[in-house]
Formats: sequence, C-alpha cells, structure tokens
Amino acid sequence: MSIHYEERELSDLGAKNNQREYDDRAQLARLGKKSVLKRNFSFMTILGFSCAVLITWEGTLMSFAPGLSNGGPAGLIYGFIFVWIGNLSIFSTLCELVSMAPTSGGQYHWVAMLAPRSCSKFLSYLTGWMTLGGWQGTSVSAGFLTGTMLQGLIHFLVPSYDAQKYQGTLMLWLCVIVAVLINTVVSSMLPKLEGMILVCHILGFFAILITLVTFGAHGDAEHVFLEFRNGGEWPTQTLSWFVGLLGVVFAFAGVDCSFHMCEEVKNPSVAVPRSIMFSITTNGIMGLAMIIAMLYAATDIEKAVASDTGYPYIEIFYQATNSKAGTGVMAGLIIFMTLSAIVGVMAATSRMFWAFARDRGLPCWRTLSKVDQGTAVPVYAVATTSIISCLLGIINIGSTEVYNALVSLSISGLYSSYLIAASLLLYRRCGKGFKLPDPSALPALANTADGEGRTLAWGPWHIPGIFAFGRLITTQPQQA
Repeated sequence: MSIHYEERELSDLGAKNNQREYDDRAQLARLGKKSVLKRNFSFMTILGFSCAVLITWEGTLMSFAPGLSNGGPAGLIYGFIFVWIGNLSIFSTLCELVSMAPTSGGQYHWVAMLAPRSCSKFLSYLTGWMTLGGWQGTSVSAGFLTGTMLQGLIHFLVPSYDAQKYQGTLMLWLCVIVAVLINTVVSSMLPKLEGMILVCHILGFFAILITLVTFGAHGDAEHVFLEFRNGGEWPTQTLSWFVGLLGVVFAFAGVDCSFHMCEEVKNPSVAVPRSIMFSITTNGIMGLAMIIAMLYAATDIEKAVASDTGYPYIEIFYQATNSKAGTGVMAGLIIFMTLSAIVGVMAATSRMFWAFARDRGLPCWRTLSKVDQGTAVPVYAVATTSIISCLLGIINIGSTEVYNALVSLSISGLYSSYLIAASLLLYRRCGKGFKLPDPSALPALANTADGEGRTLAWGPWHIPGIFAFGRLITTQPQQA
C-alpha cells in the first residue's frame, strides 16, 4: 500500500512539474517568443544567482575610495542608505513588469509594450542598446576589478612587486576565460554553483564582520556618523557627496541580472520578482553593516585612501587585524566572490545579446540568436560578449583614465534603461492613451494575428495599495 501511495505521489509531482513547464512555455508563447532554453533555475538558485552578481557588501568594499574621499565616513553611510532606498523603489516597479512579461529582453521588451505606437520601436531599440551597453560595461569592469584587486593584494603581501597595466589586462582575460568555460562547458552546473556561491556570500559576510568587530579599533560614533569630507575640493559639500555616490551606486549595479535569465527560471513571474526584492533587501542590510564595521575598525582613513594597493579596504583590514596573513585571507575572499560574480555577469550579458539578436536588434542577428542544441546555451552570444570584453580590456594598457570613463558608462546605460521603462509604466498607469479592458479579449500580451491589441494584465507579483491605479491595462504591445 505504501509503495503504491509513494508511486502515486511521485506521479502527481511529475504531472505538476510538467504542467508548470507547459504554463511557462504558454506564457512565453503569448509574448510572441518560443521557449528554447532549459529552465534549470528554481527560486533558491535564481536568488543565489542574483546575490552572486549583486555582491553588495563586497562591492561596497571594492568601491570604498570614492566615498571616503568625497563624502567621508558619514557621507558614505547616508549615501548608501539613499542609494539603497532608491534601488528598492526602482526594482519594486520593474518587478511588476517582469511579472507581467518575463522575457530575457527585459527593459526593451517592456518599453515596446508600454510606449505609444508612434515611438514604440524607436524607444525599444534605444533601450535595448542602453541595456546591452550597460551589461557589457559591467562585464568588463568586473574582470578589471578582479585583476587589479589581485595585483593590489600581491603588492601588499610582496611590496617589491611592481604592478604593470598589461598584467591587469592579462588577469582580466583570465577571468573572462574562466567565466566562459563555466557558462559553456559546465553550463548545466550553473544553478548549483550559484547556490553554493550564495552560501559563501553569507558565510563570508559573517566571517569578515565578526573579525572586524572583534579585532577592530572601535572608533567613536561622532567620527563615523558625523564626519564629512571634500577630498576633491568641490564647490560644496553636497556636490562632493553626490560625486562620492558613484562607488555606492556601482555596488548595486546589475540588479536586473535575473530579468535576463527569466526564460531559464521555473515560474518566473513569481520567482524572479521575489528573488530580486529579497536580494536587494538582504544585500542592503549586509552592505550597511559592513560599511559601519569598516569605519569603526579603521584607525587611519588618510592612509587607507592613499594605499599603494589601490583599494582602501585592504589597508583597513590590516589596521583591524594587524596581520598580513589574516588580511590576505579576507581580501582573497573578496576577490573570489568578485570572480564568481563575473560568471553570472557573463551569463546575463550573453542572454541580453541573444534576446536582442532574436528580435533582430543587432548585426549578424541570425548567428547571435542561435542556441546550442546540446547545452541549450547561446554559445555565439557568450563568445561575442567575451571577445568584446577582452578587446575593451586592451584600452587599460594605454590609458586607465579612458578605460575607467568607458566602464562608468555601464551605470549610466543601465539606470537610463530603468528610467525609460518605469516612466512608461507611470504613463500607462495614469491613463494616457488606453481604454477600458474588453471582457472578450484573451488574456495575452502579444498582438493578435489581425493586429488588434489584447489586454495587458498585472502579473501575480504586484504592489497593492493606493499606488496601484488598476488591475488591468489595455494597450497595444509590440515586439522590438
């Protein structure tokens, strides 16, 4: 009896999984897309993927220098809170859109659906290039940071080592090669690897936080929460504070990574929004705690900012522990987590390449939109983004300033794409240019065969309350 009962349970579970897969495929078909990627990610693994790319507490350490010079300890804390709340606001809005239309195209696809017909294609195409450029810049900058941090750590441990620019570029190439191998050769293991990285992300946070709190100098609260700096000698302290925000903003860059992976996620309309909001919330808490702990542990801010390693957090680790070995282990963990982030960044960037090529937004779209039948991975898209990353890395050899300016465009591109999509959602919510839903219309998100628009409905993840102006929106969605 028990054997038959277990068999029936397994049969019911398999039927539910098959039905869920069918529903995901049907939802994508209503969006005008064919499901060709394997849905290997569950809620926990896509949460791990999001956290591995975001790595906010690690990112705040990597980008400590701008905030310490412009803004100071107090400016760094309040700037982080400001940026954190802003990202929660942005992605609570964008998560409504991914719940409506979970496609790898993300922002440009939503812009095509929400924009007025007269400018839908133009705005969608513009948003697509902004998103693609932003992710490509993030891919390059992640590899550059990993390489230069490794150089800084080697210089800290072996002061005679003289870091060369070409060595940083070679290390960038090595990081890209590792990311490509994981995204192609062992791509089926990617969800499990991201789950393991999530564990390292959390355990590493507590390991470093406890070390700083236990062995740190425990500075006074007035210095940490009330001291502002204007190291760039800007006209006002407020302007200096905004300049210092760049590093904090970079620590939150890439939150939309899960958007571009949603065609590989089971039940993406629910799993992706939940994973993103949970990731921003928990990463924000950990990032704020790490900043405060670092500022309390630092005994000489000026020396940290002027560190030969190029990264103040390495010097602050040493000030807290007074041990080169301990500092090396702690900094090595940060470098490992950054290398792990490159794997996810490469995956998200390649999916953006693939999705944009699928909608014929890129040159050579026929090749870039191909998916390997054996691994169900867009191999040509992975190869393209890796080659571009390696070529852009060469710029660092000639001029680090030009390279940094190029990489900083990644932040501008990504946040500009968020702004366009969120603005158009507000445009639709305010009742501009749409009518009451037709009860006879099918609940689809793509145009009908005869060109008539269908009803665009809120997805299962939706912000309730006074900010929700309605449950249904009727519009004329288009593909890019």
